Amino acid sequence: MSRPILPNKPIAEQMWVKPVYILIFLLMGLTGFAQMPIFKRYYIADIPGLAWLDQYYVTHTIHYLGAIALLSLIAYCLVIYWALLRKQYRLTVLAWIRVVLLAGIVGTGIFRVLKNLPDVVFSPGFTMFIDIAHLSFMMLYLVMALISVLTRQKWLRVKASIY
Repeated sequence: MSRPILPNKPIAEQMWVKPVYILIFLLMGLTGFAQMPIFKRYYIADIPGLAWLDQYYVTHTIHYLGAIALLSLIAYCLVIYWALLRKQYRLTVLAWIRVVLLAGIVGTGIFRVLKNLPDVVFSPGFTMFIDIAHLSFMMLYLVMALISVLTRQKWLRVKASIY
């Protein structure tokens, strides 16, 4: 009879994955909103040390680097879950909702990257749809993340033992 590894304690990967994940999302949120000119419009960029938030290409590059980091972290977590954890743990319902929303964020983000390529042209309606969908998926994800914090529901739950 095999027992789950550390059933009521954080998984070893959470020691560094969770802080990195939160840092990436904070960075992505900040630079994502900086893509819209709200920081200059509301004089936030005038605060000493925050002038870089008004520089579109700086925030654009940081957002792309954050996207690379997020995709790398997602790939790492998928491999760890499928290779090591899926026999002992399962995703919670809230985690599945967050997975779907993350897929929407990544999918629409890919279309936004394609839109920025010089040889790719989307119709104005499709471009607006992608932009609004990307922002909507992100806002819904933040709501689900807040719900998971308030309910203290983790991504993984120990599978019930038959024995």
